[in-house]
Amino acid sequence: MNSFIFRMPVNVYFDEHSVSKHLAEAMKGTGRNIMIAYGGGSVKKNGSLAEVRAILESEGKDITEFSGIMPNPTYRKVKEGTELAKKNHIDFILALGGGSVIDCCKVISAQAMTDEDLWKMEYEEGRMPSSFIPTGAIVTAFGTGAEMNSGAVITNEEKKMKSSLRGAPYSFAILDPLYTMTMPMRQVISGSFDSLSHCMESFMGLPEGDNLTDDINKACQRNIIRNIRATLLNPDDVKARSELMWAAAMAENGILILGKDNAFQAHMLEHQLGAYTDCNHGEGLAVIHPVLYRHMLSSSVEKFADLAVNVWDISPEGKSREELAEAFISALSAFIKEIGLPSSFREMGIAADTDYKTIADSTIIVEGSSRKLSHEELLTILKECI
Repeated sequence: MNSFIFRMPVNVYFDEHSVSKHLAEAMKGTGRNIMIAYGGGSVKKNGSLAEVRAILESEGKDITEFSGIMPNPTYRKVKEGTELAKKNHIDFILALGGGSVIDCCKVISAQAMTDEDLWKMEYEEGRMPSSFIPTGAIVTAFGTGAEMNSGAVITNEEKKMKSSLRGAPYSFAILDPLYTMTMPMRQVISGSFDSLSHCMESFMGLPEGDNLTDDINKACQRNIIRNIRATLLNPDDVKARSELMWAAAMAENGILILGKDNAFQAHMLEHQLGAYTDCNHGEGLAVIHPVLYRHMLSSSVEKFADLAVNVWDISPEGKSREELAEAFISALSAFIKEIGLPSSFREMGIAADTDYKTIADSTIIVEGSSRKLSHEELLTILKECI
């Protein structure tokens, strides 16, 4: 295991009805001017926005709403939120939504505290922001685990890049599984697969060998697989939703990458696919993962064999390590079909004339996995996904 420094600054309130129980407490000392940020109209329809507003207004807060944050949030939307935050002298930003809303607010929090362009600062000058408007999150849709880290995935439409920016770490995150019960099932499953992908990508990072980080990781993978199936059998199973919600947070709060190198090649490839197609993130990952893993098979036999036995319950009896590794990829592919996720870009409705070469050539190459892929091989992978 590599050396590391670990810090977890987020206070997490995990409970049914946790907004009514804990929001007022969490907001103590946050200043008067609060910006509530959200996406579409679901938080109005399910009553969560009204509940949050009522609690904040009873605490004497002045509310500014920032709505319309889209899936795959854009840098243009970040700038819109930044102007609103500056205009209204916002003291605290409260994200009410899923990963897209939460990511967008992280970057607004940083951009509102500087006159410099954040994208230029981070990507051209290699400097990270250090001043933020304080932020909190109320999670209404799980999958990304965005509430427990400071990274944000933003689409820069002008540069045709969907990539990570560093923003504010959240002061607190409120996770109420009841808030997720109105999520469309497509979003539940694709978001949960994103969580599984986070786990698998973290697991693939070097170094190889037994370690506590990977042992925790395999437990998370088993939990996600089991509770996706339970949710499909009974969409009203609050316990299964609770497990998936916490697994999403665990997959991205840093615990599963302690002592590991970055191996998020599937994510990097899907991000660029999303920059050019605005596709569903979890569905894109579901298509890419099995194909990418077949390309990594020869260099990842031990890792894949471990997952076959200890996550997918494939008996090792009478099988070579290579056969177990292949069985893992087959099990993953079968699971993707079982839970109703697509197996090709065609099923996702991605246009046939998509410029896959440009997507591959602009994808960040990750070096921390058992095998470093080239841009040429990434193009081959994309073509095999069609």
